[in-house]
Amino acid sequence: MTSPKIMGILNCTPDSFLDGGKYSGVSALADRAFQMENEGADIIDIGGESTRPGAAPVEIDEELRRTIPVIEAIRKRSGAAGIPISIDTTKARVAMEAVTAGATMINDVSGFRADPEMAVVAAEMKVPVVLMHSRGTPQTMQTMTDYRNVVDDVMAELKQSVDRAHKAGLKKDQILIDPGFGFAKTFEQNIEMLRNLKRFREMGYPIMIGLSRKNFVGIMTGEEKASGRLAGSLALAFYAAMQGIDILRVHDVAETRDVVLAFRRLFN
Repeated sequence: MTSPKIMGILNCTPDSFLDGGKYSGVSALADRAFQMENEGADIIDIGGESTRPGAAPVEIDEELRRTIPVIEAIRKRSGAAGIPISIDTTKARVAMEAVTAGATMINDVSGFRADPEMAVVAAEMKVPVVLMHSRGTPQTMQTMTDYRNVVDDVMAELKQSVDRAHKAGLKKDQILIDPGFGFAKTFEQNIEMLRNLKRFREMGYPIMIGLSRKNFVGIMTGEEKASGRLAGSLALAFYAAMQGIDILRVHDVAETRDVVLAFRRLFN
C-alpha cells in the first residue's frame, strides 16, 4: 500500500474552530508553517476564511490581507523549491494572487461552485486543484443534508465539479477530490461515507480527506471540545490510510506523521 501524504492546516483566521487566532502575525504564521514541515508535513494548506458551520463570510480584500503576506514570507525563506503550499479558498482572485505569490495548489471547498471564474484561473495557472464536495454555504450547509444515498449522491455531485474542471481545460492529473466530511452531512452520513471510503476510488482521482478534530469525531468518542478529539482523529487517520487515501489534511502534523510511519511499517 502507498502511504498518504500529510497536509498541515495553517489557519490565518481568528475564528477557526480549533486554532483560530492562535498564531498571530505573518512571522508567527510562517514559523508555524516551517514547524509543520519539520514535523513531517508534505504540504501546507493556508486559509484566510473559516468554513466551519455558521462561519461568517470574509471579504476578498480581507482574505488577501490574511493570506498573501504569509505565502510571500514562506517563499522568501524557502525559495520557489520549498514546501508545496495550498491556498484554501473559494474565490478566484484570492487563488490567482496566492499562486502568483508562491502557492502551488488550490483547495476549493465549494468544488468550483462558489466562483465561476475559479476553474478558469486554475487552468490558466496550471496548478493542481482539490475539489471538495459541499452544499450551500457555511451558514446554510447543515440544512442541506437530504440525500437518497449519501455515497452515491456525493460521488455524482463531485463528478459535476470534475466536469467543470475539465470543461475549463484542467487535465486529469491536476485534479484531486475530497468527499467533504462534515460539510452538509449528518453524523450518520459521515459514518456511512467512512464505511465506504473505497467507493470514492472508483472515480479515478487521488483523494484527500479532512477528518481532523471535527465535530462528528467528537460525537464518536464522546469528546465535546475540539481540544479533546486528537485520539479519535488519529484513529480515523490510520483507518483512512488503510482505505488508500492519498492526502490527510490535519491540524496535528507530528502525531499524524507517527500514524503514517506505523502504517508504512505494517503494510509496506
